[in-house]
Amino acid sequence: MTEASIKEYLDAGQGGFVAEFLEFLRIPSISTAPERTADVRKAAEWTVDRMHKAGFGEARLLETGGHPVVYGASPHQAGKPTVLIYCHYDVQPPEPLELWETPPFEPRIDGGCVFARGASDTKGNVLVAILACEAWLKTQGALPVNVKLLFEGEEEVGSPSLATFIEQNRDLLACDLVISADGGVGTPAQPLISMSTRGLAGLQVRVQTAATDLHSGNGGLAPNALHALVVILASLRDETGRILVEGFYDDVLPLTPEMRTLIAGMPLDADAFLRQNAIKASFGEPDYSPVERSVARPTLELNGMWGGYQGTGTKTVIPREAYAKITCRLVARQRPETVMAQVKRHIEAVCPDYADVSVQLQDGAFPYLLPSDHPGVAVLQRVLTRLGAQPPAARMGGGTVPVMGMLKAALDVETVTIGGSQGDERLHAPNEFYRLANFRWAQEVMAVYLGELAVSGLAGTTAVSTP
Repeated sequence: MTEASIKEYLDAGQGGFVAEFLEFLRIPSISTAPERTADVRKAAEWTVDRMHKAGFGEARLLETGGHPVVYGASPHQAGKPTVLIYCHYDVQPPEPLELWETPPFEPRIDGGCVFARGASDTKGNVLVAILACEAWLKTQGALPVNVKLLFEGEEEVGSPSLATFIEQNRDLLACDLVISADGGVGTPAQPLISMSTRGLAGLQVRVQTAATDLHSGNGGLAPNALHALVVILASLRDETGRILVEGFYDDVLPLTPEMRTLIAGMPLDADAFLRQNAIKASFGEPDYSPVERSVARPTLELNGMWGGYQGTGTKTVIPREAYAKITCRLVARQRPETVMAQVKRHIEAVCPDYADVSVQLQDGAFPYLLPSDHPGVAVLQRVLTRLGAQPPAARMGGGTVPVMGMLKAALDVETVTIGGSQGDERLHAPNEFYRLANFRWAQEVMAVYLGELAVSGLAGTTAVSTP
């Protein structure tokens, strides 16, 4: 009866929920843009107001060194599991604006989808989390488990304040399980369970060979910074894609037969991906399949390189400096600070004698691997089997969700992912969209999951704490 009343509540409220979603999307909460600081705070305040409306008596802004965190909690029920639900309310910049069919912060509904910046990543999922809790609070008067909500405003700039915030608020955030709403559980036709995300290590390289750019007539006398940079970058990988940095693979978790079977069963068609993106052939370590390389092996990619003359026509110049940006995707057991140090040492060692090189360490995030035998996984399998058209498939992710590694390191808790987003919804690109059918379905999945956790046997030992 409880589940039926929750479903009825969600069905009856969808018209209003979608209208609120559009209102939320109209706030240009671009965390990368200093001129949008007030809008980011406005989105945080909107979220607090919506949590109060849902029935959370405790909902507030908590300040950080950057944009504020939104925090809320239900009244503590002793002996019941405590669940921390995470998502983010900030969004990517919308540029290039000319590629949008309609303005990015004027949401439109077309073909059962909402088109707007932040629709899929991840304002829709912030509302999914709030509405799943609201369905319990409005129909049953209380949540079946203890719930804490944590919505950040800096995810799109690498969560620079979040690790410190978590460390300073360990007691406040203490929980038995984390639900990340930053992602998805597939669709009703093909439910999915996310088992891993890769970590991240970033660096910027600067090579200098002279005090000034020189006339190319000095070629043969003066060295060229671009050539020096090419020498360095070419040394990072061999012709098969294997990374040549000493120690890079030392901490990599080997692929077990069980993991390879899991990956082979993922509903990801590598050949279709290549065709859709006009890619001639896949590239990478030959001992692994394309899908294995994309979700369970580390990478080293050049994200940008520049230097010298970029204008129209010819300028006969020998550039004095050249730059490159590098990121590495990391897998279980690799640590970003270790990998960044390894790559930095390699670059400094191979730099030609005629050049000077400096390496600036940038973004870092831990990889995350959800243990397949965790009770939260078994509960999600049951829920998705009941609410989906077929049993869920496991999925390993190639991208990065920094908070998972942060919370594991700080609180020693595991994270399951429940949201309505799909990988094809043009996240970070023009004409981002979000499927309203998944918006509704994810609300029910999360609400039912909370109910199932209450009877799952998950430990309920977390004590209550307030800021």
